[in-house]
Amino acid sequence: MVADLAYLQHSQQQISQLEALFQRQREAFRAHPMPSAEQRIQWLRSLAELISSERDALIAAVSSDFGNRSADETLLAEIMPSLHGIHYARKRLRKWMKPSRRAVGLAFQPAAARVVYQPLGVVGVIVPWNYPLFLAIGPLVGALAAGNRVMIKMSESTPATSRLLKELLARIFPEDLVAVVEGEAEVGVAFSRQPFDHLLFTGATSIGRHVMRAAAENLTPVTLELGGKSPAIVSAEVPLADAAERIAFGKTLNAGQTCVAPDYVLVPEDRVDGFIEAYREVVQRFFPKLADNPDYTAIINERQLGRLKGYLADAEAKGAKLVPLFPEGEDRRLPHTLVLNATDDMKLMQEEIFGPLLPVVPYRRIDDAFAYINARPRPLALYYFGYGKAEQQRVLHETHSGGVCLNDTLLHVAQDDMPFGGIGPSGMGHYHGHEGFLTFSKAKGVFIKQRFNAAKLIYPPYGKAIQKLVYRLFVR
Repeated sequence: MVADLAYLQHSQQQISQLEALFQRQREAFRAHPMPSAEQRIQWLRSLAELISSERDALIAAVSSDFGNRSADETLLAEIMPSLHGIHYARKRLRKWMKPSRRAVGLAFQPAAARVVYQPLGVVGVIVPWNYPLFLAIGPLVGALAAGNRVMIKMSESTPATSRLLKELLARIFPEDLVAVVEGEAEVGVAFSRQPFDHLLFTGATSIGRHVMRAAAENLTPVTLELGGKSPAIVSAEVPLADAAERIAFGKTLNAGQTCVAPDYVLVPEDRVDGFIEAYREVVQRFFPKLADNPDYTAIINERQLGRLKGYLADAEAKGAKLVPLFPEGEDRRLPHTLVLNATDDMKLMQEEIFGPLLPVVPYRRIDDAFAYINARPRPLALYYFGYGKAEQQRVLHETHSGGVCLNDTLLHVAQDDMPFGGIGPSGMGHYHGHEGFLTFSKAKGVFIKQRFNAAKLIYPPYGKAIQKLVYRLFVR
């Protein structure tokens, strides 16, 4: 009882500090509502230098939170894309900030029109546990490039990374510019209820609904990066070794704990056995052993491990055949497992898997694969493997998803010149690169007139000859 009371008091203290921090950021923004390009570029330069200099410490913190996270995976999937995103924004920021000229119709001359890109104010970012660096730094880059103040709520599942990132960012940014917020679920709920000028959430669809509901109370616009069951399609003609290798990379990275990881794979029914063998060979080549292998990332915590084991037990009880590619794991290293004969009543076919389990679903014709995907909620990503241009175009035109890779997985997320975002249950809105700048800016339309005013010709009283001439010329 005493421990519960202390926990409650601590949470209330954190929430009070959160609310006070929000007010300080809002006041700081009002005092400096339009940071210069030079100031923003300096913010980004300092951020890049910080990440580069503290790379090893960041890698160690993430690995500590996971119980083992491959250092190379943190470099490839978090450090490197974060630095690339900063570099991309720095090089293009002046161009993005420049007001864009727009056309003015002949009837409204003489005048000019332009769109001015203005910072929104205070941006909130809610970060999940699976990529705690990249999914904090990516939105931070877009928000700073657009000239905003930023508050970042880190996941309670990554305490070491959260503490370190809070400490590091405080070295280069005052708290009224960039601040990291820690805390349990109660703090996260309070965070989503702040009247931010924009709120970006990355995480589960179920939690995204609560975040959007909380934001609606303040009419706060949201960008939701959710997830869902991203399918991979193996065509009837693609070499199985090619498809298996690229799907395996996307599924084994971070032990499948990736929002755009292939969630299940559709394979022609006469190629299923061949795909299983090709996939097994690739995964075992990637990871010759499981125990004590620093390259094989662990499941983040016991709760998530229990969830995944529950999926396997439920599937097996309902008739699925499990094909583990390794012996029993240890230290939360869950063996990569293929699941055959999966049906819709199994939990792993109803929920995003978010782990190293891959259902293999047979299909007869490509139309059947499209129908299977289109009968389900629209996914965050879709992956197609086949070199025929005609069928590639059919995939793009006859399915819906947040993004697509043709003959690859995951790497569309790392392209700074493309928007990233979901559709329907997999999210709304976009960020990354220029789209991130636009998401965190107000594109304000400005109509400009100087001394001469031709519009006075149409002012009341109506019925004048000049007005009738205007109607004959412009009302057609």
